[in-house]
Amino acid sequence: MTEKAQVKGSYWLQTAPGGAPRPALAEDLDVDVAVIGAGVAGISTAWELARAGRSVAVLEAGRVAAGVTGHTSAKLTALHSLVYDKLRRTRGPGGARLYARSQSEAIEHAAGIVEELGIDCDWETRDAYTYVCDAGRVDEVRAEAAAAKEAGLPATFETETGLPFPVAGAVKVTGQVQFHPRKYLLALAEDLEAHGGRIFEGTTVHGLDEGGPCRVTTETGATVTARDVVVATHYPIFDRALLFARLSPRRELVVAGSIEADRDVDGMYITPDDNTRSVRTAPLDEAGRRLLIVTGEHFTPGTGDTRERFDRLSAWAGEHFPGVDLTYAWATQDIDPTDTVPMVGPLHPGAKHTYVATGFGGWGLSGGMMAGRLLTAQITGEECPWSGLYDPRRLRTAVREAPSFLKTQAEVARHFVGDRLRPAPPVDALPPGEGALVRVGGDRLAVYRDEAGALHAVSSRCTHLGCLVSFNAAERAWECPCHGSRFDTDGKVIQGPATKPLERRDI
Repeated sequence: MTEKAQVKGSYWLQTAPGGAPRPALAEDLDVDVAVIGAGVAGISTAWELARAGRSVAVLEAGRVAAGVTGHTSAKLTALHSLVYDKLRRTRGPGGARLYARSQSEAIEHAAGIVEELGIDCDWETRDAYTYVCDAGRVDEVRAEAAAAKEAGLPATFETETGLPFPVAGAVKVTGQVQFHPRKYLLALAEDLEAHGGRIFEGTTVHGLDEGGPCRVTTETGATVTARDVVVATHYPIFDRALLFARLSPRRELVVAGSIEADRDVDGMYITPDDNTRSVRTAPLDEAGRRLLIVTGEHFTPGTGDTRERFDRLSAWAGEHFPGVDLTYAWATQDIDPTDTVPMVGPLHPGAKHTYVATGFGGWGLSGGMMAGRLLTAQITGEECPWSGLYDPRRLRTAVREAPSFLKTQAEVARHFVGDRLRPAPPVDALPPGEGALVRVGGDRLAVYRDEAGALHAVSSRCTHLGCLVSFNAAERAWECPCHGSRFDTDGKVIQGPATKPLERRDI
């Protein structure tokens, strides 16, 4: 069936593999700034700092742009679903304007970088749409269009789009961008190194001493001494301002496949309907075919049947784009702040030389580029008009949106306690290719049986804060529903905030 995605893996990673890995940090190092994380926020920040004359070291546990950034839908836009009407109410019209300006200027800045460096990254200008098919939500979309326009975006309310099905209404913002994120960031990383920056892959950070100067310790024992440190690990690996209590992880699925050029939707689309659906295309081959990219089915990591969600998303793509040959399927992970706006700035109220970038809520490309410019301004002592808007130390908005905060904490508490009460199946009942939490000698272990029948057992307690992990059968990974840490079937960390693997057990 063509509506079933046949090939696992991110299109961005498969079409820009990145060459041989860079070496891990093997000896102590002194720099002006240490940046932890080599996604869009980390690389953008390091690049800006190097251009500002700072010596920079980037420490990445995996590969450059191979984590969340390598699994995005790659829409670069200031239209972030239905955010502006909410910002107008919670931050005031001035806050909404700062948000729109900061995101728009980040996109314009990226366009200048692409031109300056001559980066071949499938850069295409497209209009962005937030649409609804439910007539009952049209007033919501009209309000968003008015708020986005008031915030300074070229926004209009529309009832016609390039989608092959009718919509009840849509916000349209012209002049936005779609691109190949990994090609862009790999080029940025190379230019960073050409300007003296250093990037270390396969380097897991375990500790941060905020003395004068700061010291970052790694898994191998090597230490980076730096005046300033930026934590850009998507979900912070250090919690020194109760950030964990103000962030919630959200996983989202992606399927993609080829369509003919004359079926291009000519825009970037997202709807809150149907548990979110996002649609765009990308250049695919010399014959002019396009890659249709459909995203949706968001859920908390470690909850529910991911295979069923992939089937639903594939079915939606097949229904709305008949005959599409889905050849790619992957998933991405987002971090939502409880009070809507990302957290970019000082790591905690007493921080003088440590900074964080997190909580981009699914819009990490423009947000990460914005963060690079904002953090560079703060580190170099320059003024930035939107520093206050994104300041992680803000408390008034966290209190104002307390219901979201309390809901997030209630979910964490429910998993922390409730998951320990669930019945555990016997090991013998576990079929090949499946994983489950099982009882072994009084212990609850996370056990996976591979296709050959061999058992892989690890501790079921996430090494971050101790919640129990759950098995994602579609991606064959252990996931923590509390804060989103992910591990492979042998316990190795795939995604933080955990930095240590699940302990191997012998059964």
